Amino acid sequence: MTDDRARMWRLGLWLEYGTIGWNVVEAGLTIGLGIAAGSLALIGFGADSIIEVFASSVIVWHLRPGHEEDSPERTSLALRIVGYAFAALALALATFAIRDLVTGRQPDESVWGAIYLVSAAVVMSALGWLKHRVARRIDSAPLASEATLTVLDGFLAAGTAVGLGLNILFGWWWADPLTALVVAVICVSEARENLEESREWAEG
Repeated sequence: MTDDRARMWRLGLWLEYGTIGWNVVEAGLTIGLGIAAGSLALIGFGADSIIEVFASSVIVWHLRPGHEEDSPERTSLALRIVGYAFAALALALATFAIRDLVTGRQPDESVWGAIYLVSAAVVMSALGWLKHRVARRIDSAPLASEATLTVLDGFLAAGTAVGLGLNILFGWWWADPLTALVVAVICVSEARENLEESREWAEG
């Protein structure tokens, strides 16, 4: 392995460690804020953070020291697990969003929650972009897929923040569940692509 590839491999690991640390704190904070405000939007975002921790842990396992060269079996398994994480996120988002749209449930105002989500959108987008760059350098399909999940996490944070803001300013309660549905559709597509790519790696 070249020095550059080894350096990029280690950087990929550290980016995953950073993602895990951020999301552990994020899950506790947003779920706590959601319970305090009675906001399902914030609680749902905290649940998304837990899924992201799981997916990042899979990539840490995939990139762990001593496994710097991909094997078809390990790559296939990592892609399949990340695909399941996408599917789980899609199901959770769609369930909450459809329920809120059907019942007309309006999220409670949470200014602090909206402010935090803006910062989360910036951090997650930056982490996702960096992980995509590293994935291209080391040619890692599982890392690239998980990087997309991180980017979607940032998009969901931005959409949830906008939804909370529109509700606070104009009472547009439906903006948040609509954003969640859009992310859910994207997650379904990503899940399908990951599972198909996993089968391709398994078949060689």
